[in-house]
Amino acid sequence: MEVIFIKDLRNQGKKGQIKNVKDGYAENFLIKNGYAVLKTKENLAKLNHEIKKKEEEQEENKKLAEELKKKLDKETIEFKVKTGAGDKVFGSISIKQIKDELEKKGYKIDKSMIEHTTISSLGFHNVDINLYTNVKATIKVHVVK
Repeated sequence: MEVIFIKDLRNQGKKGQIKNVKDGYAENFLIKNGYAVLKTKENLAKLNHEIKKKEEEQEENKKLAEELKKKLDKETIEFKVKTGAGDKVFGSISIKQIKDELEKKGYKIDKSMIEHTTISSLGFHNVDINLYTNVKATIKVHVVK
């Protein structure tokens, strides 16, 4: 019997996968517990509609990420820090500080999107921000005394 998985089931199938399984297993476990539905024309049409909807949503998210990337690539954030002898910076600029500065400028960026870099010297530094799959923005961080 062919079934369409509507939930992920470890070592059996992933959501949207069509798989041929034994009749008893399909009826008594997969369908009964809501992991799968019987493969019919209606269920296949529903699955194809969901896949198409998901692809459109991903395309829209990527488009929004591209627009945000264009804005972020032009941004420069400035931090004033205390320095010691030989212009050595006390401490470093953290990801949280970068996130907070971006929020002040109106950007909603999650800390996990900012690639980990330690900024502990004066001058300009590039910081990468992962906005979406294969969409990466680079902002400039300017550290001054």
